[in-house]
Amino acid sequence: MGTGIGAKHNILIKDAATLENTSRLNAIILDKTGTLTEGKPKVTDVIVFDDFKEGDVLQYEAGIESGSNHPIAKAIVEETERRKIDAMPIENFSSIAGHGLKAIVQGKTVLVGTEKLMQDNAIGIRGAREAIIKLAGKTLSLLAVDGRLKGIVAVADTVRPSAKKAIAGLRVLGIEVVMMTGDHQTVADAVAKELGIERVFAQVLPEHKADHVKKLQQEGKFVGMVGDGINDAPALAQADIGIAIGAGTDVAIETGDIVLMKSDPVDILNAIILSKATVRKMKQNLFWAAIYNVLAIPVAAGVFYPSFGLSLRPEMAALLMSVSSIIVATNAVLLKRVERTLT
Repeated sequence: MGTGIGAKHNILIKDAATLENTSRLNAIILDKTGTLTEGKPKVTDVIVFDDFKEGDVLQYEAGIESGSNHPIAKAIVEETERRKIDAMPIENFSSIAGHGLKAIVQGKTVLVGTEKLMQDNAIGIRGAREAIIKLAGKTLSLLAVDGRLKGIVAVADTVRPSAKKAIAGLRVLGIEVVMMTGDHQTVADAVAKELGIERVFAQVLPEHKADHVKKLQQEGKFVGMVGDGINDAPALAQADIGIAIGAGTDVAIETGDIVLMKSDPVDILNAIILSKATVRKMKQNLFWAAIYNVLAIPVAAGVFYPSFGLSLRPEMAALLMSVSSIIVATNAVLLKRVERTLT
């Protein structure tokens, strides 16, 4: 009944153990991009330095970002196409995990990525500090050509309309909500503040996501992880309950114990509510089955016949055993009432 109700509401629960254990969650990590946000960011600002113009910045950025599948990269490429600007052809493309991209463009070494990437390559960004502060709360892609900062592209992602409701509901259930992202701390804090999330893991490299799940587990928490990308798969596997967003990658969906087909954060809450209701029914059925047998078996065995003349004929015992099964099954069917509480 529990898995059937879940499927009806676009929550695919892979096995009975997952349905039961989901009720034990007391901490849940939510990947920001694609889970709490739409995962469809758009370019909001283009800042230029030296002799570069906005078109120049987008040409270089789009040329390099075209080799990446990251939502930020797609947003920059789409903005370049919208402005009818041709992307620069690139050579020797390479990805620097968690920090950005590197390539050769017309014989020049070009870097695109985070402040950390610029700092690691000794590229001065002091002159851009005011712009960076002004754009706080947005994801920034910095462009450097031959060791000099030439521009910044600011990208913002829209928070899912139901995210705030889902987080409020999780907190009511006493579940600690944690947001995890590879974005800069200021971007992460802005989103967390909007959603009412108090604990944030920011600037997390893909290979370190599972380590943050372990950190919560070491604190004695039963941890759920929600994600949608290839980079989330190790963390989904590490978590006690992995929850994959249905619009995510096949790897994430295969790794997750629960799949949310609508990609709606509220369904995280619904899955937990359904699990708790199912476990309550299980306990009720165990009680009824146990108490029934405790009372009926002594009678059937003739324990009270010598003293009270009380006995139970075999055919009546068989009938009552069937009634016991009917009571348990009927109580399970009443689980349908939980649908009224799903949002």
